[in-house]
Amino acid sequence: MGDSASSSSSSSRVFVHNSLGGVADLLLWRNRTGAVIVLVSSTVFWFLFERAGYNLLSFVSNVLLLLVAILFLWAKSASLLNRPLPPVPNMEIPEEFVVKVADDIRVLINRVLSIASDITVARNPIRLLQMSLVLWAISYVGTLINSLTLVYIGILLSLSVPIVYEKYQDHIDDKLNSTSKVIRSISMKIPMMPVSKEKKYQ
Repeated sequence: MGDSASSSSSSSRVFVHNSLGGVADLLLWRNRTGAVIVLVSSTVFWFLFERAGYNLLSFVSNVLLLLVAILFLWAKSASLLNRPLPPVPNMEIPEEFVVKVADDIRVLINRVLSIASDITVARNPIRLLQMSLVLWAISYVGTLINSLTLVYIGILLSLSVPIVYEKYQDHIDDKLNSTSKVIRSISMKIPMMPVSKEKKYQ
């Protein structure tokens, strides 16, 4: 009994890890350094742009100006003290990284388009109802907060929801199944209006 429960728990954890793809270690906090870097950097960016009143152009120009000044002073002091020059990295984006990012974006766009096609042809009325509620919630939230805060909240949720779901997956699945049954029963009670092919014009 205990072995079957532990095996099902481990298989569900593997499923959660596989469903998240390449960022699974980051979102599940197995790569703690990367998760902390994402959390701290997003918090700093949100504070600078939302609370301190910075805009992106002035922030980038100030960072680059500070970097150029540091490298200039380092090079001058190195030539005066007979020290080696500062190591400037070769700043170029590798081709493999660009191909991987483009492939991930293509997969994401294909998923969104497949969901949109299912919804537009109304193959699944449950999914249509769920997507309508999600879009209405996003529209309502968008009227309350700006896009930067919404992106920051999305980052916080992406760093917290997967690990909570992995830890309490059985309880969450039970609640989601009961909620899905309630939504399905409500949608079955909604009468479907027959679509007339002929339109009457007055």
